[in-house]
Amino acid sequence: MNSLISKTLIPPISLSSSTRLTLTPNSLRHFKLHLPRLMSSDSSHRLFQLKLDPLTGNSEWVVIEDNDDLPDCPKELLLATTSYLDMLNDSCRNKAFRSAIERTVTKPCHVLDIGAGTGLLSMMAARAMGLNGTVTACESYLPMAKLMRKVLHRNRMGKAISLFNKRSDELEVGVDIPSRADVLVSEILDSELLGEGLIPTLQHAYDKLLVENPLTVPFRAVTYGQLVESTYLWKLHDLSGIEAKVSDGIHLVPTGSDSIIQVKSRQYPMHCDAIREEIKLLSEPFEIFEFDFWKRPESNGETKVQVKVIDDGNIHAIVSWWVLQLDREGTVFYSTAPRWINSPANIGYRDWCDHWKQCVWFFRGKGMSVSRGEEVLLEASHTETSVSYNLNAQVPKNDTRQHDHNIRDFQLLLSPERIAIYGDSKWRSSVLAAVRNALQGRVNPLCVVVDDSIFLTLLAANLSKTSHVLSLFPGLREKGAQYLETVVKANCFSMDRVEVPEKRKPCLTLHDTRGKKVDMLIGEPYYYANEGMLPWQNLRFWKDRTLLDPVLSEDSLIMPCKGILKACAMSLPDLWSSRCCLGDVEGFDHSIVNTTLSACGELPAPKEGPFLPFSVWQCGEIKELSEIFTILEFDFSKPISSCHGTAQVKFTEGGICHGFVLWVDWIMDTDNSIVISTGPEHRYWKQGVKLLSKPVAVGINGCNSNSEYGSTIVEVLFEPSSSELILKHAFL
Repeated sequence: MNSLISKTLIPPISLSSSTRLTLTPNSLRHFKLHLPRLMSSDSSHRLFQLKLDPLTGNSEWVVIEDNDDLPDCPKELLLATTSYLDMLNDSCRNKAFRSAIERTVTKPCHVLDIGAGTGLLSMMAARAMGLNGTVTACESYLPMAKLMRKVLHRNRMGKAISLFNKRSDELEVGVDIPSRADVLVSEILDSELLGEGLIPTLQHAYDKLLVENPLTVPFRAVTYGQLVESTYLWKLHDLSGIEAKVSDGIHLVPTGSDSIIQVKSRQYPMHCDAIREEIKLLSEPFEIFEFDFWKRPESNGETKVQVKVIDDGNIHAIVSWWVLQLDREGTVFYSTAPRWINSPANIGYRDWCDHWKQCVWFFRGKGMSVSRGEEVLLEASHTETSVSYNLNAQVPKNDTRQHDHNIRDFQLLLSPERIAIYGDSKWRSSVLAAVRNALQGRVNPLCVVVDDSIFLTLLAANLSKTSHVLSLFPGLREKGAQYLETVVKANCFSMDRVEVPEKRKPCLTLHDTRGKKVDMLIGEPYYYANEGMLPWQNLRFWKDRTLLDPVLSEDSLIMPCKGILKACAMSLPDLWSSRCCLGDVEGFDHSIVNTTLSACGELPAPKEGPFLPFSVWQCGEIKELSEIFTILEFDFSKPISSCHGTAQVKFTEGGICHGFVLWVDWIMDTDNSIVISTGPEHRYWKQGVKLLSKPVAVGINGCNSNSEYGSTIVEVLFEPSSSELILKHAFL
């Protein structure tokens, strides 16, 4: 794990071993502000792991001790949903690092491995020296450091490698390590290259931990880009342009306020091969930045690239990737390029993997119109952790998108998928019809929007001139209120009919509603910043509805009315291969990590791998083997409760079944006529994937041979107390 920057984990803090903190969003912010005061030099023995209850939105810090007993926080779950397993199954990566290390570490010396993970690179370095040199491994994440110790012991490398459960900037020469290191091996790269703190990590290492002119693996990285046109990518960021084609009376982005809703200006990891048929290439690949690992990097950099256009079109985005040169001689390479790039023979193509993707940067608005043969100037810059781009003629200086004072410089940042959903005409018309039907015949209704849906808030206020709308906005909070104040005029209602509570409350009371019972309780459901969660974790809507039960009127309408858990048996060879059990990894036994990382294939009964959230359409080769079937229903007219369902389904295609894909269809009306599906064919949502421990051969209409199964029984239990969905299956 990255030694300096962690996106989801909090640095170790010294407290009593029984410490447990339950935090509300407000206290969480307060706690984060005061974290530096709680830092301890005893950081190698415990840390905080942030746990989120998706059905309540509450966060909890759990202290993890440096022992095998992790009460109330199963150690298998700490690493099961990380990318470590996917990375270790990337044989191209492993072979490249092995070859480069063996070419670089040719005699006994001191090797430093930063972000050591399971210790694979450390063991490669120790082996290359014949176990005669010194290897210092630095791994800051305690659960991984504990797992690495087991891997080292299994491979009899415990004495050859000194492991420190610290960030690299906590290591001190003369205290932790006897001398500066001669060689640096590290793999602290993300899809963007810089996002895991590569630059600050290298800077500190050169300043404090490495000899002058050290050897490094990797040796260099070069980033490349390609300008593209893609309607799909355009829909992921230009809500203003998309909404201009919709005529439903709702204006999420009012005229002249193009930048009020935006995606964050950053690169977005994406499997671009999955949308190759929807991309028009408008340039040849071009080099952007070169990062040399063999010398101390600069924190910031800028470059300008003159790019020749090869086809007519609109530049909507830049697709970028990187190529690693792992050895000094330039014989060992690794590339994250999409498959349409003709890579040199010495680089080749890698198998599908999820830990490193291509990246997409969106150019604002409708993009830049270009003609074949034209040249455009691309300006690129990087900070310590990110890269950004701009086209020379993309935004004129007087363009209101740069500084629109009419919207008070306010911006609401949403995910690309949320932008696309809000711009989807079919989705909008379905939701509009459901709300319009719900409001019919209701006079002065009190409507509570329990989630973070700005669209539902505008709908309820716009469609009924007598409604009073109470939007809870549990994630957006004051941002949601600011947004509504900005767009109220364009949507033909006044803020005296719309209210956003100033403080988040566990539940509303009649005091909060001024004594009036709630007539309509609605949600999409959508919870801000939760798009990466499993689909049924949006059943937080059901939990919220239950908490509000005391203030609901007798004839209150709940929307959605139901949730239908759908499933399909699928062939997912690429995804399964990236998650399968490990054995020998470049000569080192990694089988001991399989249970902890929840690998497919060798989990001891009754353990099973967890559900994993994936956009299935991006998971490489996929094939549906059964009809889509219903397993159970969630009835929102009643308070939340445990649910159980069973379904038997026959296979409609022959092949190898690797698992089940599950999602929720939201039934928006009591007539069951308006359905919002989040299945694989709808690309803006993630599904939950349950991979089998071992692939199963299946046939059509019964067994075609003794080795094939013709149907399967799937049983599911939803338990709200744990927010878990438990699936069992049997092939027949």
